[in-house]
Amino acid sequence: MDSPEKSLHSPMPLDAAEQIILRWDSTASEDSRDKMIFDSDRDEIDRYLRAVDELHRSMSSLTLSEGSGGGEQEDKVSSAVQIAMARLEDEFRSILLSHTSPLEADSLTTESSSSVHSSISSADDAEVDLYVDDDSTPKALDLSSDEVKAESSRKSNSSISYRSTSSIREIDLVPSEAIYNLRCIAERMISCGYMRECVQVYGSVRKSAVDASFRRLGFEKLSIGDIQRLEWEALEAKIRRWIRAAKACIRVLFASEKKLCEEIFYGIGTKIEDACFMETVKGPAIQLFNFAEAISISRRSPEKLFKILDLHDALMDLIPDIDVVFQCKSAETIRVQAAEILSRLGEAARGILSEFENAVLREPSQVPVPGGTIHPLTRYVMNYISLISDYKQTLSELIVSKPSTGSRYSGDPTIPDMEFAEFEGKSPLALHLIWIIVILQFNLEGKSKHYRDDSLAHLFMMNNVHYIVQKVKGSPELREMIGDDYLRKMTGKLRQAATSYQRATWVRVLYCLRDEGLHVSGGFSSGVSRNALRERFKAFNAMFEEVHRTQATWLVPDAQLREELRISISEKLIPAYRSFLGRFRSHIESGRHPENYIKYTVEDLETAVLDFFEGYPVSQHLRRRSQ
Repeated sequence: MDSPEKSLHSPMPLDAAEQIILRWDSTASEDSRDKMIFDSDRDEIDRYLRAVDELHRSMSSLTLSEGSGGGEQEDKVSSAVQIAMARLEDEFRSILLSHTSPLEADSLTTESSSSVHSSISSADDAEVDLYVDDDSTPKALDLSSDEVKAESSRKSNSSISYRSTSSIREIDLVPSEAIYNLRCIAERMISCGYMRECVQVYGSVRKSAVDASFRRLGFEKLSIGDIQRLEWEALEAKIRRWIRAAKACIRVLFASEKKLCEEIFYGIGTKIEDACFMETVKGPAIQLFNFAEAISISRRSPEKLFKILDLHDALMDLIPDIDVVFQCKSAETIRVQAAEILSRLGEAARGILSEFENAVLREPSQVPVPGGTIHPLTRYVMNYISLISDYKQTLSELIVSKPSTGSRYSGDPTIPDMEFAEFEGKSPLALHLIWIIVILQFNLEGKSKHYRDDSLAHLFMMNNVHYIVQKVKGSPELREMIGDDYLRKMTGKLRQAATSYQRATWVRVLYCLRDEGLHVSGGFSSGVSRNALRERFKAFNAMFEEVHRTQATWLVPDAQLREELRISISEKLIPAYRSFLGRFRSHIESGRHPENYIKYTVEDLETAVLDFFEGYPVSQHLRRRSQ
């Protein structure tokens, strides 16, 4: 803004100027104390400003002149200047106060409905339980001393977190006429040597307004120590609030205060506008950034990763605006602090990922999950890395080194092998995700050994590997990073686990249906030993009943996998039983009590297979059709 002219009209006699000043001396009359000059008409305001200008000129002339008699006149002028400055200080304060009120929350928003942030903010309160998937029952697993949860701040097709094109939006805090008057007063106070008083008045009034607006954003005044003592769940809500508050403060509140300072003080003195701006916003700015700093240096644990990434993305998005709003030299500490916090948040994210990998590898639970179903660790890890893939853009910039594995751990039986040469061309982040799946499977293989039944151990591995495969397939971002080659490798492990299960369970059952050992050597009759055949049927019945009773309580939670497994069982069991029954039924039925040996029809077995892997017990005896 251009400086108002000091001489608004023709020069004014010194005596007339002194009279105007004294007439408005608030200490001399009640009338002048109750009225404000700048509430008067424009002519009266201009007359007072002309009087101040005349006194200032006279004071400058008297200071430079020599000779006797100047001292008394100088004292008289100096006294009038002091009265004028006190009056202008009051006027300056009055104008500021009359146009100072906290900003409404609506005016502090920085986002339009079309902004990418609109989809993010709507998901801000959506917690994602890492154990819950589809219609399964939530389970708890303590990988750290805190409850293991993570929160996703996005659930849209866009993988962008807090990156957007929205930027600074300045608000006119004071009307232009009032700004003109404030500038007229500031110019005269500063030229008369009252810069400190002017700045103090401005700072005290505007700082109160900024503090009130800051409080309206719902941001509490907490020390770094207070923040670090809070429970993580409480901090999660405060981080969400901080992200909204930081954008509003930097892009609207602080930016608007900077604009107001420049409108009033720019060009009057040496960077006075910068001093006034920092006096006004320094407290809230320090409080704002201290919160982010406390989070960046807090104790690391897996459930904190996603909120720290949200904080990192929000601050990364704000850095260009911070550099603009706090560009003056006196604000350098603010810019440096913001950059250092951003760096520490990135380091915290890298550290948490490393600690998460170690937690997955070392997760110590040894109690087998009932029925060989999906282990809580598997749900946790796969939901976790699905969320990691949603932060691909940020983490790809932060994760620049491969996992700490490979030859370094060569020969260590407690750590799986992983050859990075197999994954040439993969990003460091992709390698970390693959490594997490590798160590998850390694841990699960160890847990499978706690099952006493080999068949159940294989079913457990089949369930968990299938879950891993499906989670990878279900996330386009995760599938792209993992790659189809490794996905095929995991699918091969799934088939291997299914094959191992079938061998462990059904080879011995189907062995009962072989022909060997039933024929009587040298006999000319039928050549079949009825006693051996009866024992064979009894053995088959007993084995199948045991398998049916046991494996009905086992659980394959995925309906498609459960159906495919039953079909695979039926394709081996039913033809073998039908053939065996066809060849030897007559030998049993021609003897006594055939129902004791041929207890089930083919249809009975087909129906019984449908009970498998439902996860609840069935009747001790198979349902039998009348024969």
